[in-house]
Amino acid sequence: MTHINVLDPGASPLDYYGFELRRHREAAGLTQRQLGDIVNYTGSLVGQIETARKLPTPEFSERIDAALGTGGLLSRLVHLVMRSQLPAWFQQVAELEVRAAEICTFQTRMIHGLLQTESYVRAVLSALDPTDLDDRTAVRLARQRVLEKQEPPVFWTVLSEAALRQEIGGREVMRGQLAHLLSFEDDPRINVQVLPFAVGAHAGLQGSFNLYRFTQDPAIVYTEGYDAGHPTANLETVRDCSLRYDHLRAAALSLRDSAALIRRVMEERYGEQRDTDDDPVA
Repeated sequence: MTHINVLDPGASPLDYYGFELRRHREAAGLTQRQLGDIVNYTGSLVGQIETARKLPTPEFSERIDAALGTGGLLSRLVHLVMRSQLPAWFQQVAELEVRAAEICTFQTRMIHGLLQTESYVRAVLSALDPTDLDDRTAVRLARQRVLEKQEPPVFWTVLSEAALRQEIGGREVMRGQLAHLLSFEDDPRINVQVLPFAVGAHAGLQGSFNLYRFTQDPAIVYTEGYDAGHPTANLETVRDCSLRYDHLRAAALSLRDSAALIRRVMEERYGEQRDTDDDPVA
């Protein structure tokens, strides 16, 4: 167990966060319990975060910043903390998401992580490994803050219809997830298109991929294998994937028709079931 007196702020972003939290709390003359009472968290949680045994959340950080008058320090640090908790092979992708001016993604079986709901995230992450689920879920959800920046990237996603029909987490989770996709219907920066089964053979049969474009730097293509990611700026690969993406967008339903299909699948596949007396059943 890490002892607070020997916590090394240079050991990791999480340790640095805990060090700064303790420093500002003590400067304010507050105990862990007193600070917890102010921000509506337990003193025990404050202590666990100070000793790098528990991950802070953006909401916790915002409340602490307001209570201690830190000028938003912890809210800035929490993004580094969350990114550092991602698998090592995925941390570069999170950095690409932060820097990108445009993100184009094709997904064959799942909703992209930047558009996943909390329940959907939990279902995906717990499929084989239910350990530390709260922290792992918070880490993935923290990535979505990139879409809330002052100048967020333009986000395009082409989803195979299979991603809508693959029931992850149960009917209620899927209904909530599809409703979440529909919430972006009027957002010009977040665009969701569906590639219907009726298209047949298409340019994305080789699998999912992401394309990141930047204001000044060369574009990067990212593909993912089992427990490994493969980013590349190879010009030929980028050109090939860019062409494939153009063809996928052309073959996919329009934004309006995609929303109509999402809504139809949500109601027909994941809507309330009724018994013979028209009473809803689970």
